[in-house]
Amino acid sequence: MDNIMATLRTPKGCLLVLIGVFGIVALFVGGLMLGGIANEAYQLPEISLAAEEIPLPFNVPLLGHSVPNTLPATWLSMLVLIVVAFFATRNIKLVPSGLQNAVEAIVEMFYGFIEGVAGAHQAPLFFPLVATFFFFILLSNWMGILPGFGSVGVWAEHHGETVLVPFFRSANAHLSTTIALATVSVAATQYFGFKLLGRPFLGRYFTFKSSARKEEGAAAPGGLEKAISKLGGFMERIANAFVGILELISEFIKIMSFSFRLFGNIFAGEVLLIVVSFLCAFLASLPFMLLELFVGFVQALIFSMLSLVFFMIATAHHN
Repeated sequence: MDNIMATLRTPKGCLLVLIGVFGIVALFVGGLMLGGIANEAYQLPEISLAAEEIPLPFNVPLLGHSVPNTLPATWLSMLVLIVVAFFATRNIKLVPSGLQNAVEAIVEMFYGFIEGVAGAHQAPLFFPLVATFFFFILLSNWMGILPGFGSVGVWAEHHGETVLVPFFRSANAHLSTTIALATVSVAATQYFGFKLLGRPFLGRYFTFKSSARKEEGAAAPGGLEKAISKLGGFMERIANAFVGILELISEFIKIMSFSFRLFGNIFAGEVLLIVVSFLCAFLASLPFMLLELFVGFVQALIFSMLSLVFFMIATAHHN
């Protein structure tokens, strides 16, 4: 570091700094000029809330003659994870090195994080699904800013206009993908709760019992006191049933909140990058790409950690 600072203080170092600054300014100015020329010749790329349909020359079962452009991106994300896992575990060594060492370090760090939140007893149960959520969402988010995503495709009719339909679009920019992830998370919450707590877990949703308990040796109430006690017990059962219904509704609300949070952040990032790249051809989108890397990591962490918290709440013992 000291050598670098000493070099920058020399006339040659100052000249290099000036050349670098002027080069960056020239790229920004050139990008704005090219963006202005492009605005006159072309229209803003198509921004569609729903995934665009890639036309196919053949029929695909259940899909027809087109597929959403988020589907190839989803398959690509899964393929990358499968290939990395295969090569990392193909020849496992006691003293890891290379890819095995890198993958083990990442997995061990994430497992330690989950163990610190859920505890040593529950971490082995929750880790596989929570880690799958995290790495799939993270990879899908980061792959969305790779060259070719959103820029390479085929011209097709869309809402009466000929537009470019990209071959790849971030998997989480499609609401169907995020709803599927949220549905799996909520369904797994019910599975873990019923697996660890058994039938008492259903009392979370269907409770008709009263909390009133008769003390030993106490005389049975009679007359008006007995009627009031029965009315209070009945009202408590109704209240418990109503709370159970609210708990059941909240599970469906979780699906919507999970899916729209992830979808909204990723789609907004895509739109931001499209607009900035269209307005300025060079460098202007670089800071936003770095921001998208951070947002992609945060969204993956939020989804996986919220799922973990819901798993823990569902499996906690209630009085």
